[in-house]
Amino acid sequence: MQVNPIFLRSLNGHASKTASRVEQLCEHLRKDRYVRVALGFLERTGGDHMKDLSMGSCDKHRVGFMEGQRVVNFGSANFLGLDFDPRLQDAVHRGVEKWGVHQYSSRTFYSIEPYEEVESRLAAWLDVEDTLLFPCVTKLHAGALPALAGKGDVLAIDRFSHNSIWKASKIASANGAEVREFDANDPDALAKVCKRPKKANCIVVVDGVYSMTGETPRLGELDTAAKQHGALLYVDDAHGTGVVGPGGKGAAYEPIGSLRDILYVGSLSKGFSALGGFITCTPALKLILKLKSDSYIFSGPIPPPYLEVIKQVLDIVESPEHECLLGELRARVNHFTSGLRQKGVKFRGGIGPIVSIVVGDIEKTLEAGRRLFELGYYVQSVTYPAVPLNGGLLRVQINANHTWEAIEGLLEAIGNVSRCVCFVGLEGVA
Repeated sequence: MQVNPIFLRSLNGHASKTASRVEQLCEHLRKDRYVRVALGFLERTGGDHMKDLSMGSCDKHRVGFMEGQRVVNFGSANFLGLDFDPRLQDAVHRGVEKWGVHQYSSRTFYSIEPYEEVESRLAAWLDVEDTLLFPCVTKLHAGALPALAGKGDVLAIDRFSHNSIWKASKIASANGAEVREFDANDPDALAKVCKRPKKANCIVVVDGVYSMTGETPRLGELDTAAKQHGALLYVDDAHGTGVVGPGGKGAAYEPIGSLRDILYVGSLSKGFSALGGFITCTPALKLILKLKSDSYIFSGPIPPPYLEVIKQVLDIVESPEHECLLGELRARVNHFTSGLRQKGVKFRGGIGPIVSIVVGDIEKTLEAGRRLFELGYYVQSVTYPAVPLNGGLLRVQINANHTWEAIEGLLEAIGNVSRCVCFVGLEGVA
């Protein structure tokens, strides 16, 4: 995206005396420190920031056009490549024919039948008692975390947890919960952060797969430590649902042994190529969440066509085909990471579909992303504040429907770029 310099300069200017109220608001907002820094950054980098791009087309192998440039898209979270599957597309049509394009009502009043079927089938797949669907994982956190940790309770949050968790924690804090930060790399730290009055509750919140690096925290040790201190583990596994762990049951399933005694949050918009998020629960907790989660009560539901898509994906997940898809995905991830090692390029992740190459410097990160783009490969150039200030990285998302030629081409392009831009291994990025 090439930002018009004149437009940027107008934002950095001053509103005239005859400015409209909206223009006066912009004048006020531009004084915000983050906005000032961001506007200066956009003016300095022009189109090299690689954000807010426009995609004109994309085929089933992720080949398409961005900003008029033909590229292979390595920025898609449709990890299993199901978004072009004819069965899912047929499911959309079935949902539209039966329920219309949108059956709008807060679920507090009523839910259409597919909701209960999806929640029941997700629970059976993960071997838990029940699940509750939300419109998306971000809204799930915004509703569930304040519902789970009330006045006087403790939310112990891993410092590298997703932004949506931290935003939700502000709501919980405003309602009287005490929010504490800890480092998930040090499970012993829970002894301190879980201390609380006898009657207070404690929820320990971590990511299953870190969205930026593709790595996982020590979930088994964290759950053991949480139990020792009477706390309950809450795992946001949005980037692991359907693609990480045995049978794609997520990053927590194997190290903990079961999802029955933790709260597991999964996404249906990545590996499942649909919409929505869910949290595992008991029937009793499900009712309480329905009563206390504002984002459940006051939000619109997942559109019916996508409930039919989720049902279709569950048909696939419950069949031997899922293991074949996971095999295709894991083979591609392994091939890519092996290729990086052979080229001497340091990386993080690879446990699931996310592999990150840490560049460090913001300007160098953007340069590397732009160079890859010009060579025909789109990866996500991630800089502060999504990662630490000097933790800029290239975030590669491997999909099961990427061709082997595309992966080889990306490896070759990364090798070329590494001769111009230094890639470093940097700790502290999640």
